[in-house]
Amino acid sequence: MAEIVSDPDCLFCRMVAGEIAVDRVYEDENVLAFNDINPQAPTHVLIIPRTHIATVNDLQPDHHALAGRLYTVAARIARERGVADDGYRLVMNCNADGGQSVYHIHLHLLAGRRMQWPPG
Repeated sequence: MAEIVSDPDCLFCRMVAGEIAVDRVYEDENVLAFNDINPQAPTHVLIIPRTHIATVNDLQPDHHALAGRLYTVAARIARERGVADDGYRLVMNCNADGGQSVYHIHLHLLAGRRMQWPPG
């Protein structure tokens, strides 16, 4: 997978480093997943790469496997939480108009209620 890069000013990089405690759901050498502190659904998990990538626009060809890993981890968590069969939503925001508030890519796993469309 991609080389691990960190930004000392990034909230999520500080979580990856263990400087800020999180309610961990899953972790491996490339990914960290934790419960969102401001959940928008009964299940709201953030899945982040351990390496700092600010936005989707910053993804490079060597990040392909890492980006895919975020989705396979999301599916695993959905199965473990018992929400896979009923359904769930995966969202990755990009930049301010897209709703991104922390500039370290992260996948939102939302489940446990019926999702509305359009989303917002």
